Amino acid sequence: MSDVDEHLDLTEINAVRRLLTSKPRPVGWDERRARLDEVGSVWPIADDIRCEDAVFDGLDGEWSLAPGSDRDKVLLFFHGGGYCSGSLKSHRRMVTEAGRAMGMRTLAIDYRRAPEHPFPAQHEDALTAWRFLGRQGIAPDRIVVGGDSAGGNLTLCLVSILCAAGERLPRCLWLVSPWTDLSMSGATLSTKDAIDPIIHRAYLEELATAYVPHGVGRRDPLISPLFADLSGFPPMLIQVGSAETLLSDATRLAQAAGAADVKVGLEIWPHMIHAWPVWNAGLSAGRRTLHSAGSFVREYL
Repeated sequence: MSDVDEHLDLTEINAVRRLLTSKPRPVGWDERRARLDEVGSVWPIADDIRCEDAVFDGLDGEWSLAPGSDRDKVLLFFHGGGYCSGSLKSHRRMVTEAGRAMGMRTLAIDYRRAPEHPFPAQHEDALTAWRFLGRQGIAPDRIVVGGDSAGGNLTLCLVSILCAAGERLPRCLWLVSPWTDLSMSGATLSTKDAIDPIIHRAYLEELATAYVPHGVGRRDPLISPLFADLSGFPPMLIQVGSAETLLSDATRLAQAAGAADVKVGLEIWPHMIHAWPVWNAGLSAGRRTLHSAGSFVREYL
């Protein structure tokens, strides 16, 4: 990366930081959800993207298609938000531009959220979406599953469930800023705390308490996929920012996947914050991140 690119990245990411801190940190689930929807949808989707509602088996979802993309290949996308926030609205720009970069249709899922719907409701919804794609005639080897933050967690957990059932798996996985360890043992939760504008230990504790039922261990592999048996998993691309408290969640996942003989790519993007591709419209590093993900996916599909 040239000095010019780095200067631009710093200028743009600082503008996103100002957006995120322009209002007091919200309190309460309704306020948090509304705030994430607000900051995530500052930039609308591109004019040439076609979106269509997908309602099935009690779930709401949304298809998107960019010009020239292949309708018969699908990115199944799970949004972030700590399992408690996030929606189709907050992540619409990210998933639609990811579909463009990958050259395929996308299906984003509005899965149930905690605390109203704790674990395993989200796993049930992810599996429902997977089954829906099968009924649409989309073969597993033409599907990419991906997500950011908690959506990355859900991506990994879905594959664990499919592996345990002996079912066919998606062709590859795309994970952005994945939250893989709800026991919060990563070193960067402390070392990056002062520079991460979004994710802090106390906030994660609140999210995990809302999501994980009493009596379920935080190191359960279906809660914290960092501790899952990753043997036989599809190739995965992990993208994380250097300014994230969850950096260790990503790097330790890459190490665990590699030790399990999974083909894994790890990209650590300088100066980037948690889930930065959400703001790709105003962030050139976000657009480059999606382009890189598109190149990875095209290698396999």
